[in-house]
Amino acid sequence: MRNTVAVIFFSIFFTLMASISFYIYKRGLQSIPEESTLRHAYTIVFWVIALSFIGGRLMESVLPSFVFDLLVWMGSFWIAGMLYFLIALVSIDLLRLTNHFIPFFPAVITENYSRARYITAASVIGAVTLILLAGHVNSILPRVRRLNLTVPRRSARINKLDIVAVSDVHLGTIVGRSRFDHIVDEMNRLDPDLVLLPGDIVDEDLGPVIRQNLGEALRNIKSRFGVYATTGNHEYIGGVEKACSYLVGHNITMLRDQAAKIGDSFFLVGREDRSYNRFMGHPRKELPELMAAVDKNYPVILMDHQPFGLREAVDQGVDLQLSGHTHYGQLWPVNYIVNSIYELAWGYRKIGGTHFYVSDGVGTWGPPVRVGNRPEIVHITLEFE
Repeated sequence: MRNTVAVIFFSIFFTLMASISFYIYKRGLQSIPEESTLRHAYTIVFWVIALSFIGGRLMESVLPSFVFDLLVWMGSFWIAGMLYFLIALVSIDLLRLTNHFIPFFPAVITENYSRARYITAASVIGAVTLILLAGHVNSILPRVRRLNLTVPRRSARINKLDIVAVSDVHLGTIVGRSRFDHIVDEMNRLDPDLVLLPGDIVDEDLGPVIRQNLGEALRNIKSRFGVYATTGNHEYIGGVEKACSYLVGHNITMLRDQAAKIGDSFFLVGREDRSYNRFMGHPRKELPELMAAVDKNYPVILMDHQPFGLREAVDQGVDLQLSGHTHYGQLWPVNYIVNSIYELAWGYRKIGGTHFYVSDGVGTWGPPVRVGNRPEIVHITLEFE
């Protein structure tokens, strides 16, 4: 079942990539004069870059690790570049269409159209390159997002709880040892009582995680009550049992449709990811069933990777829900699509008596680029009153 879903997902993704890449290639080729020898060089360089991600993924098992890493890095940047080239080219085509019916292009364009196309192509390439560079720098500099929240004390034996939550790390080829060590250092500097990882801890493939010994970096996370996590859709894409076994073997407590009482002061509930049904062939447990094992005389914190059905947590008396998954689009203007899908796509909201925080994540999936949002480590001071 898992393999079927993964094949369908990647087939659609790769087909879409190839189609968009072909459109960009053809439009770029039109900017080079037919007699120019640059056309051959352009064709070779373009398709090496455009197919590097697909090629790396398909030939991962036979490629040396450094070649695989190179292809995935190059191809991952192309995913972001593809989006911004597409936006630029569609915008240019719309301008050309408008000019066809209502001429408004100045003489400097119409009198030497081939030169104008060349300058336009160079300008688009330059602009997209700058966006990718700035977006990459942005993606590796997480900020600390601080919230001070209050929940009813009830039977809690502590006055407050310092939580550090990090979602969507996507450990693997792109988020490797050096970058994750920096994230762990930032987390430890906050001296948390509790560390929560609400899903997508690893990327699809566990191989690069093992090769870079990222489990040792997980072991370096320090907190008073430990490190707890729940599954995300990427744990399922890559093989949930292997991923969870690896995480548990490196000091991560996985809550998979389970509840745990911690420090005799609060309950922590972790739900299986919403994609459980797709991969396993039957639904995950309903929240009321999970909450039946919880003593609601204590504060309740819930981890649910995908922020759907927020009202359900309110109805079940959850005090705080932490989610991720959305990346807040990761690449502008995808955030507008994400906002239309989710009731809360990023940030904080209180509904009824329940606090919600949806993180845009600390890592990246696909391109190592963020545009229009910042990676974040969430630091919540939860006071029991």
